Amino acid sequence: MKDIQKILQGIDRLHPIPHVAEQVMLLARDPESSMSRIAEIITYDQILTANLLKTCNSSYFSVPKKVDSVQQAIVFVGIDQVVDLVWMSGGAANFRKRQDGYDLEEGDLWKYSVSSALISRELAEKRKMDNSHLVFTAALLKDIGKVVLSQYVADSFEKINLLVTQYGYSFMEAEKAVIGIDHAELGGLVAEKWGYSPKMVEIIRSHHLTDESTEFDLETSIVYLADTLCMMIGVGVGSDGLAYRFRKDVIDKLGFSDRDFQEVMAGFGEKLRKVEELIHA
Repeated sequence: MKDIQKILQGIDRLHPIPHVAEQVMLLARDPESSMSRIAEIITYDQILTANLLKTCNSSYFSVPKKVDSVQQAIVFVGIDQVVDLVWMSGGAANFRKRQDGYDLEEGDLWKYSVSSALISRELAEKRKMDNSHLVFTAALLKDIGKVVLSQYVADSFEKINLLVTQYGYSFMEAEKAVIGIDHAELGGLVAEKWGYSPKMVEIIRSHHLTDESTEFDLETSIVYLADTLCMMIGVGVGSDGLAYRFRKDVIDKLGFSDRDFQEVMAGFGEKLRKVEELIHA
């Protein structure tokens, strides 16, 4: 069992995502806010603005002319995309790094996080949810705990792997048993420390739906489903592999049809290629 307080100190070594990101998400959901107000807030953060313009001018979007301002970015790619890109820009610094404990090469965790976020948004839109930004962002950030916990997992991997392969533990159960905390719980603490909404904290903390006695809300279930789909097609699968509990009951309750899944996953290879371009923009 590791020193939990020492692990928690690792949160302070992360790059906090600017509060501008949450402000922008809230304004985008406010029918009384304006695009000019959203653009103004983004422009206050020079780094976010630079990253946003760089991404909008990448081949991922193929805009008809060079984007030179946040206002133009909103016009050409849409407010929803801009909100998502602001969060992606803020999170990239943490997720791009190699994660030895999970056997993820540089960029792997980021590719997985972005892919999960994109699928979450599509699923949310199919359910006509009015908070698809929240679902996208929670899916994007759900594995932030892995960034803090990675070295501890690497140091204890033999013990964790033994519990998974010989005793039927899920990877998270083994993390908790050996280290004293799992990556989802730790991710919730990161989100809490960064001042995110209670809803965001709860989705990140519960995204593997480990408590079978709990009735999970739609947002958390959507993020879980997107996570599951990514793992099933091999995106972001590291040393933890598929060693997680499968909640067929939750997936059945969501009520998506086979056609829904086909539509979401259709052309995913092309989406993934574009995600790669976006990651390296």
